[in-house]
Amino acid sequence: MVREPQVTTELALEHGLTVEEFERICAILGRTPNFTELGIFSVMWSEHCSYKNSIRLLKTLPRSGGRLLVGAGEENAGLVDIGEGYAIAFKIESHNHPSAVEPYQGAATGVGGILRDIFTMGARPIAALNSLRFGSLEDARTRYLFEGVVKGIGDYGNCFGVPTVGGEVYFDECYQGNPLVNAMAVGIVKHDQTASATAKGAGNPVMIVGSSTGRDGIHGATFASEEISEKSEAKRPSVQVGDPFTEKLLLEATLEVIKNGYLIGIQDMGAAGISCSTTEMSAKGESGMEIDLSKVPLRESGMTAYEIMLSESQERMLCCVKKGSEDKVKEIFNKWDLNCEIIGYVTEEPTLKINYLGETKAVIPPFECVLGGGAPVYTRETKAPEYLKETRKFSNEEIPIPADLAEMLKKLLSSPNIASKRWVFEQYDSIVRSNTMVGPGSDAAVIQIKGTEKAIAMSTDCNSRYVYLNPKEGAKIAVSEAARNLACSGAKPLAITNCLNFGNPYKPEIYWQFSKAIEGMGEACRYFDTPVTGGNVSFYNESPVAAVYPTPTIGMLGLIEDNSKVMTSAFKKAGDSVYVLGEDFEELGGSEYMKLSLGKVTGETPVCSLEAEQKLQDSLLALIENGLITAAHDVSEGGIACAVAEMCIGNRRNLTGADVDLPVKSRTDLSFFSESQGRAVVSVDPEKVEEFESLLSAAGQKFTYIGTTVTEKKLTLNSVFSIELTELEDIYYNAISKVMSH
Repeated sequence: MVREPQVTTELALEHGLTVEEFERICAILGRTPNFTELGIFSVMWSEHCSYKNSIRLLKTLPRSGGRLLVGAGEENAGLVDIGEGYAIAFKIESHNHPSAVEPYQGAATGVGGILRDIFTMGARPIAALNSLRFGSLEDARTRYLFEGVVKGIGDYGNCFGVPTVGGEVYFDECYQGNPLVNAMAVGIVKHDQTASATAKGAGNPVMIVGSSTGRDGIHGATFASEEISEKSEAKRPSVQVGDPFTEKLLLEATLEVIKNGYLIGIQDMGAAGISCSTTEMSAKGESGMEIDLSKVPLRESGMTAYEIMLSESQERMLCCVKKGSEDKVKEIFNKWDLNCEIIGYVTEEPTLKINYLGETKAVIPPFECVLGGGAPVYTRETKAPEYLKETRKFSNEEIPIPADLAEMLKKLLSSPNIASKRWVFEQYDSIVRSNTMVGPGSDAAVIQIKGTEKAIAMSTDCNSRYVYLNPKEGAKIAVSEAARNLACSGAKPLAITNCLNFGNPYKPEIYWQFSKAIEGMGEACRYFDTPVTGGNVSFYNESPVAAVYPTPTIGMLGLIEDNSKVMTSAFKKAGDSVYVLGEDFEELGGSEYMKLSLGKVTGETPVCSLEAEQKLQDSLLALIENGLITAAHDVSEGGIACAVAEMCIGNRRNLTGADVDLPVKSRTDLSFFSESQGRAVVSVDPEKVEEFESLLSAAGQKFTYIGTTVTEKKLTLNSVFSIELTELEDIYYNAISKVMSH
């Protein structure tokens, strides 16, 4: 038997606990914890599991109402009613630190973990999305990370058999040492077939199912709760290894067991492994468990209780089974060639007792370990960053007037932040399961709900430069842009999930960014009635050089009642009238145009009027419902000039030219590339122009006629220049692949 080290304050500090937290654990237990108990508390009280520095602020978000069927954080994923007895489960989570160290497995296991969160709800996954951030593509290590992450996402999703239908990719120097990999999954379930992450009923057996347990991923939760440094490379054991084929089997077996009504509850073993699932399920059921780790199927010899409890081996679940159903559950998991072992039972006394090889290794109150229970809750010091004094002094006059506007448009369309992400999504299977109506490349992805006339739209959005320059306004814009993207597709926004990527919360400037972003997000979600279903907070996204830009990624879900009315962004035919909805204020702060012109991110974030955004969403949905537009595309990075160009080349089999005269306020370049919010470009059949204008006038929606689509395969802007669409197409679709092929 391996001799366990003596637990001291120094050992607790090595486990990421503070002196005060260690003293609190001793007080809870009435004694000094042993080594296994220290390990359990250290992972459960890590930032990744306990949300100790964020939960107080997260509770200020709208976490119920609308069409939510469960409150935020109550289950493994959010659950939203879409009618006809169906619900959608969806969630987004980060796998940033593992992907920085081991990009392929880090990204792959991020996808695997979020998919398990969906099917432990009883929902069958029907779509996956992602939001990715990397450093400059000019850097060789960035290209290595980018390639590995994309391949990891693609391989796992493709092998598992879920379509990866959308997402976003951004590149900025601030992510150089700390890429962000946020994975989102969406599933469908009938209301009466959902499952809960709970354990109750004394005597009910507790079973571990799925893969065997190894040493991979030990301390992954605490690894995700510290800054990346040169030592991180040595922490490769903290990165788990994924097996999508086993996960596919686990999906089918899990859904079969849930459907047959054999379970009390079920939880994925993600961060903190058995420690997390046993404590959280017990706490939720206000019960306890007695567990014998000798019954856990292991794939490595000589593992200690500490290692088994903290292992984050993938493709595993913990099930609380109705007494008497054990053999039926075993039969199902055996049929799918998966481990299924009874490792303990539920107890009435709310205590988690862990035994191993005839010895008691841990006796702890589970409620004291978990978020919402005894885990510590902090509010950190805040201080506005000094850099804002400089960025807010910026004036548009500092941007030089470009010698050639056509060349500037080409430069913007070739920027990796604006250019097509075709190199990425062509590595993903976006149509498997045959539900995909609109895949990657449009404003939002759309999936049909078979057996109904409904479809759901989904999007991930965040412009982190805006959040860096004004966290509150930037977060409002992230929510608004997600809603705008859904509305452009014909979907009514229902709810969001979020992945909040920030630096070290113990730094007052970082915590100020976080608190302001929460304010902005909450304000926008309340205004749009899109409650927060849950998600993930990822702190400590810092390299030795600097923190990443604050990046509150928004994953949004919307509903289309009639899937014959799905809208896409590409122009459809020549002869249509082109309009812009909304108003330009020549706002260039944090814009791609500024970055390309001056090489820096500065200025004031565009103003986000929630009233104007809501009016735009309502107008777009009314136009689509009444069949009055043929295309819709929101105005975002690169401004209206880029938006119109993207609509011309959006359908590569039917390039459609346009001759437009964009409104100019003070300077042509500023108006062309301004990123003012609350705008969309639409095309209208000439026979419907009168009805189109009448509807918008009645709604009080500002609109401007800017030109027509034409048969000539050219984009002409303000009679200043014309560019052949084949040239724009090559620039836009091949920019990233040309860099990656070097």
